[in-house]
Amino acid sequence: MKSITINGSQRESVGKVATKAIRNAGKVPCVLYGGNSPLHFSADELAFSKLVYTPNAHTVVIALENGTSFNAILQDIQFHPVSDKILHVDFYQLFDDKEVSMDIPVIIKGTAPGVRNSGGVLRKNKRKLRVRALPANLPDSIEADISKLKLGQKLYVTEVGSDLFKILHPDNTVVCQVRTARTSVAEIEEEEEIEGEEGVETSAEGGETATPEAEA
Repeated sequence: MKSITINGSQRESVGKVATKAIRNAGKVPCVLYGGNSPLHFSADELAFSKLVYTPNAHTVVIALENGTSFNAILQDIQFHPVSDKILHVDFYQLFDDKEVSMDIPVIIKGTAPGVRNSGGVLRKNKRKLRVRALPANLPDSIEADISKLKLGQKLYVTEVGSDLFKILHPDNTVVCQVRTARTSVAEIEEEEEIEGEEGVETSAEGGETATPEAEA
């Protein structure tokens, strides 16, 4: 998995006053969990742009000014309810021999026959899947091959798995499916109504009479 480096400074004071001063300086207060004790640090807000504002999944290298560095993943992030500025970020430290859970984006591969030949619509039920794996086995993305999906068929998580990671969703979870387009359904119903009207004649009194059969 691709990694992003975030340069930070370790925080000695973690009170409200110190946190407010950090934010006023254009920095974001952060905490790294998973080690012997939580590590408090801060980093420039711009350093999070490639990590937060992207659909891709990344691991993180937290490089502190004292020369130490830690491998981690994003665990939680808090935004300001009005300005959407980043208020706080939590990370979880990675260890080579310890599995972690992470949301991985789903990438659609191929073209479904149900869409190409039958006028169906592809619905993406899951844009991300949560997986558990060792850090070295975390995938950049999960491929969902739809090249065999016909109209009405579904692709389940059991069909996109790998021996390198475990998908943390029930086996009956639908990743994507090909559904009948609403316009197609409307056209079919309209055609049936027209055919039904052609098979019935309306009498002068406003009643309906059956279409007369041909004489033998």
